[in-house]
Amino acid sequence: MSIIPSFFGGRDPFPMDIWDPFNFNNFPFSTALSVPRPQFSSETATFVNARIDWKETPEAHIFKADLPGLKKEEVKVEVEEGRVLQISGERNKEQEEKNDKWHRIERSSGNFLRRFRLPENAKMDQVKAAMENGVLTVTVPKEEVKKPDVKAIEISG
Repeated sequence: MSIIPSFFGGRDPFPMDIWDPFNFNNFPFSTALSVPRPQFSSETATFVNARIDWKETPEAHIFKADLPGLKKEEVKVEVEEGRVLQISGERNKEQEEKNDKWHRIERSSGNFLRRFRLPENAKMDQVKAAMENGVLTVTVPKEEVKKPDVKAIEISG
């Protein structure tokens, strides 16, 4: 039994369209628990479970996606207006030969699409992506936070 239907009112706390952790209206514990989950087209529903981790370091936002069996040519990383990072791709079905006899098909195929709204400190013009051993790493550098100058004041008296 899933905890999502009972605890989150049947709503996925992290919908797959655009997840914006900086918009508190999208936070899973908001009062708007009755908002319906967006539906996916049949094209993306097959392979929509592309798992992506997002971590923030002092220097950058780093996304890691497990995409086993995909080549970098089959994956697209795009930056949209409004600081939206989009990661998409397609895993094609294996060609079936006439004389093949399949015993089991468990690997998924189809399209996937994940979108993330980034905070204002993201340098969207310096996004870098690399693919190694089926793991896509997207690095979005952050603008440096200017530390306020602190001046010590001598106390007289």
